[in-house]
Amino acid sequence: MKKIVIFGGGSGLSQLLKGLRLFPVEVTAVVSMSDNGRSTGRLRKEYNIPAVGDISKVLLAMSDCKDDIRNLMNYRFTKSRSLGNHSIKNLLLTALLDQKGDFDTAIPILAEILDVKGTVLPLTEDNVDLVGITVDGKKIVGEEQLTKSKKKIERVTYSKPITVNPKVIDAVKKADLIIFSAGSLMTSITPNLLNSKLNSEIKKSKAEVMYICNLFTQPGETDNFKVSDHINFLESYLGKNTIDIVMANNHKMSSRLLLKYRDEEQKDQVLLDMDNLEKKNIKVIQDRLYKIEDNYYRHDSMKVGYLVFSYLMEGLKWHLLLD
Repeated sequence: MKKIVIFGGGSGLSQLLKGLRLFPVEVTAVVSMSDNGRSTGRLRKEYNIPAVGDISKVLLAMSDCKDDIRNLMNYRFTKSRSLGNHSIKNLLLTALLDQKGDFDTAIPILAEILDVKGTVLPLTEDNVDLVGITVDGKKIVGEEQLTKSKKKIERVTYSKPITVNPKVIDAVKKADLIIFSAGSLMTSITPNLLNSKLNSEIKKSKAEVMYICNLFTQPGETDNFKVSDHINFLESYLGKNTIDIVMANNHKMSSRLLLKYRDEEQKDQVLLDMDNLEKKNIKVIQDRLYKIEDNYYRHDSMKVGYLVFSYLMEGLKWHLLLD
């Protein structure tokens, strides 16, 4: 069975895994560990542990559990001061960390409870914060603070050096395809690229490297970015010519919701600039990749999973992928 390693964090990675896990491939999801918002941030401070929120979210996305169990895991104690806003899945993973001492032992237990198909690995076991450096040289500490800031971020780093999970390195060495997921470029994807040893293993890997591009820009992070700009930013950490394939939406969006994204959130559709991608000699898989769900634009997880699987198994003719 072909092996895929997919890097990401939070909602973007979870959305893509919902589709990818349905295909006959061996998936290892590597989750960035810098989240410090809401429930996760409070648990980090109280228990001095790495971020649990994105890990638990990804585990649930890869789960075959029944809807009642899924709903229970997502339940939050919104009416309790002591338990306010903590989700069941975050509390369970925190309890397992407290009992077992590390993610390496705790995650498999929760994965068994949830009947997870695939492997979920934290990028690191270190308790670190993400630091953004603005164009005027100022530091913004914390993923949540970066997301809320409207200042232009030039680059990101960690509050201290990290040790990458050895199982992540091993998975990269064995991979048939390495994917960088859609998701916040600065706070979900790039945190996976801040370790030179891991970047070196990705460059040396026999696997092709694919990037699944975001549907929308993000204010302060990727304003005016086209598809090629996302790749250039990633390769500023990975090294030039590391990304072999990009999957991107090629359909113009037109709806009241699009206007809401633009006017209320200052987010614009990411445009597919084929000329620049051809100059970079990058293979392009293009299609209508979005759907509207719960009044949000999201990647169509089933279509993305199908396209990834088809490319991996059959060498999909990317230039013919026109909807």
